[in-house]
Amino acid sequence: MSALSLPGLSQSRSFRLGQWVEIENSILKELNRSYVDSLPLDRMMTAGINAMLEDLDPYTVYIPEEDNEDLEMMLSKTYGGIGAIIYKQVDSNVVINEPYFGSPAYKNGLVCGDEIISIDGTPTKGLTASESSDRMKGKPGTTVKFKVRKVRGGDTVDVAIVRERIHIPDVEYAGMIDDTTGYIRQSGFTENVSKAIRDSCLSLKGQGMKRLVLDLRGNGGGLMNEAIEIVSLFVPKGSLVVTSKGNSTASFREYRTTSEPLDTMMPLIVMVDSGSASSSEIVSGAIQDLDRGTIMGQRTYGKGLVQSIRPITYNGQLKVTTAKYYTPSGRCVQAIDYSHRNADGSVGHIPDSLTSEFRTAHGRTVRDGGGITPDVSIESPEYSRLVYSLVLSGIIDNYVLKYVREHDSIPAVEDFHFSDEDFEDFIAFAKTQEFDYRSSAKTLFDQMKKELEKDGLAESMKGEIDALEKAIDMDKERFIRLKKDEIIPFIEEELAVRYWYQEAGVKIALRYDDQLRKALVSPMISIE
Repeated sequence: MSALSLPGLSQSRSFRLGQWVEIENSILKELNRSYVDSLPLDRMMTAGINAMLEDLDPYTVYIPEEDNEDLEMMLSKTYGGIGAIIYKQVDSNVVINEPYFGSPAYKNGLVCGDEIISIDGTPTKGLTASESSDRMKGKPGTTVKFKVRKVRGGDTVDVAIVRERIHIPDVEYAGMIDDTTGYIRQSGFTENVSKAIRDSCLSLKGQGMKRLVLDLRGNGGGLMNEAIEIVSLFVPKGSLVVTSKGNSTASFREYRTTSEPLDTMMPLIVMVDSGSASSSEIVSGAIQDLDRGTIMGQRTYGKGLVQSIRPITYNGQLKVTTAKYYTPSGRCVQAIDYSHRNADGSVGHIPDSLTSEFRTAHGRTVRDGGGITPDVSIESPEYSRLVYSLVLSGIIDNYVLKYVREHDSIPAVEDFHFSDEDFEDFIAFAKTQEFDYRSSAKTLFDQMKKELEKDGLAESMKGEIDALEKAIDMDKERFIRLKKDEIIPFIEEELAVRYWYQEAGVKIALRYDDQLRKALVSPMISIE
């Protein structure tokens, strides 16, 4: 044993903590007494706390009392309100962009395109989107009054809506995608999602399901216990799902399934990508290590940390990392470090020399080092810079609102297709809008041109530069026409949601999901 015993080590850490608390208090007192201006204490303390926690990891955060509602939204996807997504531009009224099916907004006849002129007598034109949203939210059972200009007919009416507890479901869609294949898209791991998955599986079995696709692409995770319960639907009772380990022997804990499974033999595909994190990685890692199903798609995010919510003084909360978790084979999903990550935050390339081998239940080799590597790798779709620009700049959203104002209805989602005539209308609209429509090549060229100018080479290379610019430059209309096949699915999905609500949007997305189509014809791992 080292010269410093464990109790001594604990005392040393406590002493250092007390010392730093005294130093911080001393600094603040002296600043308060001596600093030339009045101290912005709230801002200073918030910045200090955030900087201290950011030095640990990206997930340990302080949540002050005023943000507790945001915490509830994160944990349960519930809030008090009317159940609608709004759209707000500067110096304009609030527009209902997307009411949730069955919500108070839906039950009171609000539809996409309706303009909210005032909220409880306050004009929305002078409010920000956030301020408008905050006024629409409130305690369930309370009433909020709107003055609304209807998109159909243009009448201005008064609408009083009783707020309800709004829950945004984690199961975005569950249905049959062919005669024998069930499909569930899951967007999160909030309270009771495992029950929703169980109920969906039972319903799909009743419709003839012989195999299941569980789609966790883009699912950033949530509650660990919900992940364990989902795994328990497909593996024998008592199976190890995940192990957590913290900085003490007391933090070691194994989590096993405690309920009888729904089906341990049905072929199972779990789809993942770089946006699948945390609890998504617990599910996919356990299914892979237990050889219960086939993981398909792209390597997952690489977040193998367990967070716990701890109450602190003045009704605040601390979301603190308390452990790392390990899959049944012993792999840690956490990326080796935070510094080697992709632009989206997911784990970057890690050479095999820096990883270790582990074995699944059937003896297959799997590796640690960050994320879950799929059994079957399927490339994710790549979109042009133009499509990202059309989405992020709100061009598609604004066009959809224009379309809704001009069309009372669209066909049923299975029959709805954005026509060539419609696309010409979209082009005419987009041509009038200001947005960055440059291609990736053009943006790189523009940057190169600036660098050549800095280096004093632009003048001597003017002929070559002008020729290259002419070759890659493309006007707005021509570029939009060129990317028609990329753009139409986004417009169709947004329109389907506006007329037929959220599930309709998923159905449109599935229509164009090449990654899913490839997964359905890929060989699967035997679970026998």
